[in-house]
Amino acid sequence: MIDITIRGAGIMGLTLAWHCLNLGASVKVIDPNGIANGASGGIVGALAPHVPENWNIKKQFQLESLLYSQKFWRDVDNISGLKSGYKRTGRLQPLMDESSVILAKKRKETAKDLWQNFATWDIIDNSKEWELMSPTGFWIFDNLSALIHPRLACLSLAQALNKKGCEFLLEGKNQGKVIWATGVHDLSRISQKFEKNFGNGVKGQAALFKLKKPRSAQLFAETLHFIPHLDGTLAVGSTSENSFEHSDTNDGNLQALIIKASNILPELKGKDPICTWANVRPRSRSRAPVLGEHPLYPSEFIMNGGFKIGLGMAPQMGKVFSEFLLQNINNIPTEFLPSVSL
Repeated sequence: MIDITIRGAGIMGLTLAWHCLNLGASVKVIDPNGIANGASGGIVGALAPHVPENWNIKKQFQLESLLYSQKFWRDVDNISGLKSGYKRTGRLQPLMDESSVILAKKRKETAKDLWQNFATWDIIDNSKEWELMSPTGFWIFDNLSALIHPRLACLSLAQALNKKGCEFLLEGKNQGKVIWATGVHDLSRISQKFEKNFGNGVKGQAALFKLKKPRSAQLFAETLHFIPHLDGTLAVGSTSENSFEHSDTNDGNLQALIIKASNILPELKGKDPICTWANVRPRSRSRAPVLGEHPLYPSEFIMNGGFKIGLGMAPQMGKVFSEFLLQNINNIPTEFLPSVSL
């Protein structure tokens, strides 16, 4: 007898399955496309916080999830025997002008109150291992940010779930409590049903290069993430495209990204990417994750809307939602309820 059926084998569905199994439930995951073949199968993996100001429930939830992620991925990798590529390396950002220096100093003080003793937001006068220049000579360095390899992380999590008895199917019938974690597909059909925007897809494109920087913090410069993965590759991404013709193919926007990245990081000049990525990430109308009763199926549930922060939010989302589904403990933020996006 199956207690939980999860539709969708991306980061949301897999993380929820992990927590449900750990609470003693029997779980099956159904996805006709297999493991992480949508937005979750990316190559960037920047687990970075929102700035420490204008605090709200989403930012607090994200903070808790980022702090929890280190234990979560360590436990997953220990069971799977694979590597998710997780490491809390921190993040470096150049300060481009004097006004940004003033703002960074204010945020340093608010971080002390909001992040407490769990992480710091500092202003430093060097670029660490990157050997880059900052127009002001100053950089932000936060030690809360972490990196992960999205595709490898999902494969590690799926392997761990398999070892713990989770059943994976390409198709099958619903049994027990049903949770839909199908990303853009679900947002689209809910929007069509209610004839209003419940959420939409935002296309992202990224490139992966062979470039070893295993001891470096991740770099965020001119809206681009430079992620030095532990396997000796460097991911750069990603674009954010609200209008696009093809959801999973690369185009001129990726070429523009590569040129921009090479101008920021001279080490990339003349290098061709060893891998590229393109897919559509699910963004709810409220821009917050969606957890709760499914708008189309009152007896079923939805877990969606991770957008750019899905990988960082998923560990805590899976924990909170599994407790709701199996233990009747309701710690779901009201801002995450589906009604907010309707």
